[in-house]
Parts: sequence; structure tokens; C-alpha cells
Amino acid sequence: MTPERIALVRESFAKVRPIADDAAALFYGRLFQIAPEVRPLFPADLTEQGRKLMTTLAVVVNSLDDLPALLPVVQRLGARHAGYGVTGEHFAPVGAALLWTLEKGLGEGFTPEVRMAWTEAYHVLATVMIDALKSAAPPVQESPFGRIVGVQP
Repeated sequence: MTPERIALVRESFAKVRPIADDAAALFYGRLFQIAPEVRPLFPADLTEQGRKLMTTLAVVVNSLDDLPALLPVVQRLGARHAGYGVTGEHFAPVGAALLWTLEKGLGEGFTPEVRMAWTEAYHVLATVMIDALKSAAPPVQESPFGRIVGVQP
């Protein structure tokens, strides 16, 4: 990411931080609206989950200019999400919900440039997480009875 795009992500996130709880509620509301199949992956009470989301976003936003240090952390996060039942297909609606939330939270401040900066940041991180998910997924073993998912050889 360019320094200019990193700055746009940081500046825009700084404007969202004061409404972090509301932003998290908007995010999860939108996510469950566009991808209801992911709702069972989350706890019933999303208060703590929302705080975790905003804390994670803050760490990522503050670390974008040091991707070599950030990416191993993102890889571990992706591998951990494999254990929660997250799949690569879940990342598209999460990204859409994130951009929608930022648009609602920033209003006119969500310019095309800000959208592009967040899209790039999300794409970089989601790609790393998806690769880690795939690496952490249990192997699929072929048997005479067909595919058996999650069986250790």
C-alpha cells in the first residue's frame, strides 16, 4: 500500500473510533443481513465481539506501514478462524459489510479515494487470512466410499 492510502485509512478510521460501538453494531447488522448463514459463527451477544472487531481494526490500521510485521499476525488470525468454521467464501460479505459500515459512519468523508484505500487494505489482509485458512483446514481424504472431509490420514 502506498503511504497516501495508508494515511487515508488511518485518517478515516480515526473518525470512526469515537462511534466504535455503533460502527460495530452497524457492521454486524449489515453482515447478517447480506450473509445470514454466518450468524451461527458468532455469539448471541455481540457486545464483546464488536469490541474485539474494533480493537483488531485499530491494530491493523496502526500497522499498515509495517506489513512484514503485521502479516504473520494476520496469518495466525486466519488459521485460528479456520477452527471457528470460517471459510474463504465468508470474506466477500465481510468486506462488503465493512465498506458499507465505513460509508455510513463517514458519510461524505467516504470518498472514492477512501473506499479504494480500504478496499486495498482489506484485500491484502483477506488474501493472507484465506491462505492461512486453507493451510489450517484439516486434510480431505479420499476413500472407496467417497470424500471424507476432516479425516486425519
